[in-house]
Amino acid sequence: MSLGDLVEFGSTGLLVSPLCLGTSSWGPARMAETREEGEQRIGALADAFFAGALPTNYIDTSNEYGKALSEVQIGAAIRRANGLGSALVLQTKLDRDVTTGDFSGDRMWRSLEESQKRLGLDRIPMMFLHDPENIGFEASMARGGPVEALVAMKERGHVEHIGISGGPVGMLQKFVETDIFEALVSHNRFTIVERSANDLFDAAVARNIGINNAAPYGGGVLTGDARFAGTYGYRPIHPAVQAAVDGVARLCAEAGVSMAAAALQFSLRDPRIHSTIVGISSLAAMDRTVAEAHEDIPEQLWNEIDALVPRGLTHDNGE
Repeated sequence: MSLGDLVEFGSTGLLVSPLCLGTSSWGPARMAETREEGEQRIGALADAFFAGALPTNYIDTSNEYGKALSEVQIGAAIRRANGLGSALVLQTKLDRDVTTGDFSGDRMWRSLEESQKRLGLDRIPMMFLHDPENIGFEASMARGGPVEALVAMKERGHVEHIGISGGPVGMLQKFVETDIFEALVSHNRFTIVERSANDLFDAAVARNIGINNAAPYGGGVLTGDARFAGTYGYRPIHPAVQAAVDGVARLCAEAGVSMAAAALQFSLRDPRIHSTIVGISSLAAMDRTVAEAHEDIPEQLWNEIDALVPRGLTHDNGE
């Protein structure tokens, strides 16, 4: 699959690229750079996206990413581009108050208003309810709760399409089965070393829901970067998963393939997944990601990798 190929995003009518530009790291400057250097790094990437100069037409953010700086930077780039082009797809997320933990319907309306102001958009193309595991399925669905607010936002024309984004696959499947949502974001549950989102994705496909698979690198460990050693999905890694990671690294080395390329292409090659969200915060990182997406990987390597995956062990029950 070429990154330039657009696919229908479930029943939304939107066309999205297989790679989605993730902006969770579009926040404060890195330790080795000044604030101005950080803003220039992000600004150059954002401007390239909104100019249509990247191999993706799809960008993902959130009310809370980068302590709200992600939306601020995106909004500034939209203004520099004189608006969000019709060929580009932007999605953001409703978030709880990170200080108080407020996840009420009223808080969702404030989250919407904050995002509209930062982005400079009265109507958001795609809006997700973000991390409802913080209060659980029942509280999320309760009268006056966040799901009711999100549905009302669509009915009143504040957002065009609505989705659900979170972690635990069992909880996400309950939301999918309500038939309320048009789109799904799952993270760290479908990688070369974990497949616990399989049933969730099948349930979404059956309902023609748009599917985003996020965090294909398992929080970084599947890039081979030593900084992420000993973790998976932002938690201490389970020994069985560590064994699988070590095995995948060995197989990739023997095949002359980078593990990061295998991790990314594992998601890109699954026909159920419409787009894979990858966190990218510089033009150089975008170039590396594109190279990984196009790296030649022998077909037999996939079967060898599959044989290493621990069965029955998931991110939600012990990793």
